[in-house]
Amino acid sequence: MRIRTTDVDVQMAIPGATLRQHRDFGTAGSLGTLSCEFFTLAEGVDTTPLFQGLPEDACQCPHWGYVLTGQLTTTAPSGTSETVAAGDLFYWPAGHNVRVDSDAEIVMFSPQDEHTAVINHMLDKVNAQG
Repeated sequence: MRIRTTDVDVQMAIPGATLRQHRDFGTAGSLGTLSCEFFTLAEGVDTTPLFQGLPEDACQCPHWGYVLTGQLTTTAPSGTSETVAAGDLFYWPAGHNVRVDSDAEIVMFSPQDEHTAVINHMLDKVNAQG
């Protein structure tokens, strides 16, 4: 399987953030079907308002990924935070929010059903704002 990042379907495009998701990218045992995502994020983007209404007001999907450019900080509901930067591989367990510290591009692999539900929740929040 091969796909150029520019050919991955845009699921959400809002000021400062473009989220692309390619479904059915493969399977990973008990995690089921994976999607592959390519996100372009501007400095200052914070997912906190978009995740309100989810359990613990946080993304409930784990992600494995790589930071191509920029820097991001995740925060768990417990207050624990971790910063990743260009060149870093990362694992974000379920239960996190993300703040973009400097313009970033990331590639992630996620359980498809769980992440699609989170993306749909974010779309509902954006659409409700008008």
